[in-house]
Amino acid sequence: GEGGATHLLDARCPHRGMQLSSGWIEGDCVRCFYHGWMYDSTGRCVDQPAEDSEFAHKVKIGSYPTEEYLGLVFAWLGEGEPPPLPRYADFERFEGVVEIDSYRRDCNYFQNVENALDMSHVAFVHGDNRAAFREIGRGHDLHAEESNWGISYTFTRADGKHRTQQFGMPNAYNLTALPTDPDIGWQESLFWWVPVDDERHIQFSIHRVPVTGAAAERLSQRRQARRKTIDIDHNRLSEDMLAGRTGMEDVDTECVDLIRLQDDIAQIGQGRIADRTAERLGRGDVGVIMIRRLWARELQAMANGKPLKNWTRTPDIAPEVWGLRGTPAIGPTNGGDTDGAPTAALVDVRPYIEINSLLELLGGRPG
Repeated sequence: GEGGATHLLDARCPHRGMQLSSGWIEGDCVRCFYHGWMYDSTGRCVDQPAEDSEFAHKVKIGSYPTEEYLGLVFAWLGEGEPPPLPRYADFERFEGVVEIDSYRRDCNYFQNVENALDMSHVAFVHGDNRAAFREIGRGHDLHAEESNWGISYTFTRADGKHRTQQFGMPNAYNLTALPTDPDIGWQESLFWWVPVDDERHIQFSIHRVPVTGAAAERLSQRRQARRKTIDIDHNRLSEDMLAGRTGMEDVDTECVDLIRLQDDIAQIGQGRIADRTAERLGRGDVGVIMIRRLWARELQAMANGKPLKNWTRTPDIAPEVWGLRGTPAIGPTNGGDTDGAPTAALVDVRPYIEINSLLELLGGRPG
């Protein structure tokens, strides 16, 4: 709304099927571009300029509860009252910044879910030196175990130290991300993969960056400069590469998000919707095998009308890398008094070309 409140309605006007995102906001209502029908925040039609019969009160579109949290907007698409939104206190109260990021990928979202639970791909997809494969991702050193939240996914080095990443059912991921800046080391991140349709999805991310003072200012300057420097759409470039029109050796890595481009190729290269009927899985696929089993089990329970597992992220479920564990929140984590606890600043770090790609996806998609 004009006051900044977030509302979520069905995408199209039931009059003639026009996408409402092409209209405009009036107060807490949205008016359709085509014939001016207007809907309030509950989805009720409140104006039909061309109609004398005034049947607006009979027209209503779907509306869905929303809640803003950590720089993102979460929505409840189910029936009845929404359950409490899960909280991540360690991303709320600490000295530093929370970086907000998102991107689109033009394949089924589950391919990205599986990719996260596949450390074996990292050195091949994201590293030029294949000898690095020996350092992370070998099958006999990988372990996936069901947790109260989803899956604890671990790689153990020869010295006994391990890297553990936490998958949360059905579509969340809590991990320690590789260092990407000289002023920060490993940073803790949360991902959510959200389907747009069967062949396209968006990854929403927040990154917990415990940096303050002059280091925070230097980081901000580099991040904001990077947003402008990246001016090649990794989605379109990946399509050219998969079609053989260009190769990785031709890529200007200063102007494209290389990690996303590499993952685009790996995931879209399986097909928009991967055909899993002819796969030959190995020991390195333990994470992929586990997530498929959990989803199959929960979907079967749902189909049979049985209760699903109550997935809960407890304090002991946290990512860890080589003995370094995520720093807990400052202050209470159980809803107690947080007066005096520092609140992390929220910073958008999406490249501007990425924002344009997302707007194109959400504003102009068919269906």
